[in-house]
Amino acid sequence: MEAIQTERLILRNFRASDAADLLAYLHEPRVRCFLSMKLEDLAAAQAEAEARSRSDDYIAVCLRESGKLIGDVFAMPEPPDTYSVGWHFNADFAGAGFAGEAARRLFDYLFQAKAARRLYAYVEDDNLASQRLCEKLGMRQEGLFREFVSFVNDQAGDPIFENTFQYAVLKAEWAGGAALRRP
Repeated sequence: MEAIQTERLILRNFRASDAADLLAYLHEPRVRCFLSMKLEDLAAAQAEAEARSRSDDYIAVCLRESGKLIGDVFAMPEPPDTYSVGWHFNADFAGAGFAGEAARRLFDYLFQAKAARRLYAYVEDDNLASQRLCEKLGMRQEGLFREFVSFVNDQAGDPIFENTFQYAVLKAEWAGGAALRRP
């Protein structure tokens, strides 16, 4: 994809040189849904950055001023016109509105350039920050899936199942101003 600039960010394809910054937030993922992406060391991060560089599914989010990778947004296509979307950011950059800024531009891109009809996101019931972001983006909560998925096991080795919300927004809702579109 071609790079997208916002007031403070650049959204672009990953590069092999992003490995150290990728490791910074995937070494100890804060949210359980990203545990399967955990990276043990720089070599693993280099392999992951290289793999991501060959796809548009994961999009690097970088500070415009310095070029530093601070997180990513993702959009997994489900033909013909639906995308599963989400975001994952370095905790050192939390609270500054970067995830919302990046997600708004991602949504614009998917609806305009990729002709998406529907975007949806899964958010675990204890991830309040992502729930708030979905709502700020104008996404509707469509349902709660009880004991939907497991990312970890308890001490006995049994899966701990997560309650998961599904949020979604349609192109017509987005075009109608469903989201608060701040830069």
